[in-house]
Amino acid sequence: MGFSAGTKKRRRQKDIMKQDKERIAADLRGMLEHHQVVTEEEVLRESSLDRFRRFEKCHGIFRQPFPAAVVYAQSTEEVSQVLKYANEHRVNVIPRTGQSATEGGLENIAERSIVLDGSRMDQVISIDTYNMQATVQCGVPLQRLDDLLREKGYTTGHSPQSKPLAQLGGLTATRSIGQLSTLYGGIEDMVVGLEAVFPNGEITRIKNVPRRAAGPDIRHVIIGNEGALCFITEVTVKIFRYYPENTRCMGYTLESMKTGFDILREVISQGYRPSVARLYDSEDAQYHFSHFSEGQCVLIFITEGPKPLADASAQAISDIVDSYGVCTPVPSKMIQRWFDNLNWDPENIAEEEREIIETKNICNTTEISADWSTIHDIYEVCIQRIRKEIPDLTLLGGHSSHSYINGTNLYFVYFYNVTGSPEEELPKYHMPIKKIIVEETIKAGGSMCHHHGVGKYRTRWITDEYGSSYYILKTLKETFDPNGIMNRGTIFPIED
Repeated sequence: MGFSAGTKKRRRQKDIMKQDKERIAADLRGMLEHHQVVTEEEVLRESSLDRFRRFEKCHGIFRQPFPAAVVYAQSTEEVSQVLKYANEHRVNVIPRTGQSATEGGLENIAERSIVLDGSRMDQVISIDTYNMQATVQCGVPLQRLDDLLREKGYTTGHSPQSKPLAQLGGLTATRSIGQLSTLYGGIEDMVVGLEAVFPNGEITRIKNVPRRAAGPDIRHVIIGNEGALCFITEVTVKIFRYYPENTRCMGYTLESMKTGFDILREVISQGYRPSVARLYDSEDAQYHFSHFSEGQCVLIFITEGPKPLADASAQAISDIVDSYGVCTPVPSKMIQRWFDNLNWDPENIAEEEREIIETKNICNTTEISADWSTIHDIYEVCIQRIRKEIPDLTLLGGHSSHSYINGTNLYFVYFYNVTGSPEEELPKYHMPIKKIIVEETIKAGGSMCHHHGVGKYRTRWITDEYGSSYYILKTLKETFDPNGIMNRGTIFPIED
């Protein structure tokens, strides 16, 4: 039986694309050592996705195009070389370190594509305890850097749940935040200077100074660019003295999220800076604190630092909470135990994947931010709409985990049973939930994205998020990446 003209054409196109990918890989091997250019199918398959499509991934479904190669750069000069080649030949580049992305930022959507991995650039260049800063290459794991610092009595102050997996380049590129942010800030508050390579191969270095007013703060062109503008090769971050013996943990149960937000606001607006300030609604609290929450919300504070400061802050926060007369304290050891087991690790991830396959139940999250006046209204309307519009929910809740003088964040958490095929998970559940949360947040004047990054699944709302200031963002892309080779589809919507 003969093949139709359409089938023959598709086969020819597939053969041409295969040959093109083989040529790209061969060109890269001509520039680098052979072991730095990996084309094994299993590696390419795993490198076509990140955690956003993990339901499909758990079921062995890989629908995105495989990259032509995963390229392991070992120096800034090699990054420059590869980007020059990609820019000249219009090859899409997905910058990667750590691989803990959750919003599709590492997902491949282009046939002619490579993954440029910086994880082998893993030197700790200097730890300067006099000037209180550390300089590292992009592939240095955060856990390793922080362990080195803590041996000396210091810390980065950065502790996202991905800490055992994350690396400094990726953390900076995604504008990461950690669990201790109320005291230490987000990664943007910690980065002093950095080195990055732009698509034309230009190597740029922003020097390490405490502050300057010599024009706009150009660090922020690079911090949070999600690999859509450049490749971060080196980072210098602040370090802080480490006083683990002075940590004070406080936990409370209460009935109302509205009251909880009011207490958070009071603590922060009075000038206190606990390292952790969190508020869980009753359903999210039941998931984390079933041994004591009993259907109530849970409020948590942790203070740390020099003993007089940690003790005074803990006492003042306790007095503020007590003044509301509606909170019941829980033993501090329960809060400490919860916090000590909060981070991801490879074993947890493997267990999670086994459970997903067995139960067809999956958890996803969406994090937003807003001012104190609107955060509770956003919480209420999103919870109501999701319950009404989304089927098969098994848990729907939220918590605030990062607070500021003028507002806070909200982290929606949702579990659902996938009743159809694995391919239905995104269009039937995850994206409709995200759409509700993002649209309601933007409508209320908040930000659709607090710390996970835009990735490839919030780009459709990026112009609504920025409004008239999108002109600035779009001009950055047009100027620094005119050929559009950097992480296609991330942050910037595909207009063609």
